[in-house]
Amino acid sequence: MTKEQIKIYLIDRAVDELTKSLIEDYPISLADALDVIYNSDTFQKLEDTETDLYVQSPAYIYELLNMEYKTGRFGIGMGRG
Repeated sequence: MTKEQIKIYLIDRAVDELTKSLIEDYPISLADALDVIYNSDTFQKLEDTETDLYVQSPAYIYELLNMEYKTGRFGIGMGRG
């Protein structure tokens, strides 16, 4: 596997886990959970190779997404690029 293929795999895995977690924690549909994820600052950072967020655990990434979902602000420490 190339580095790009690994990145895509890890991002896809994270999105799967983020989706499951959102649906378990909030009364939202699959479509709404995906909408939250793909339109979040968290996802933008996840796709940005320079942040290396994609190599973090899905649980850690979910904490960032969950904070953003609850407050509308991206996670502490990651800042806005």
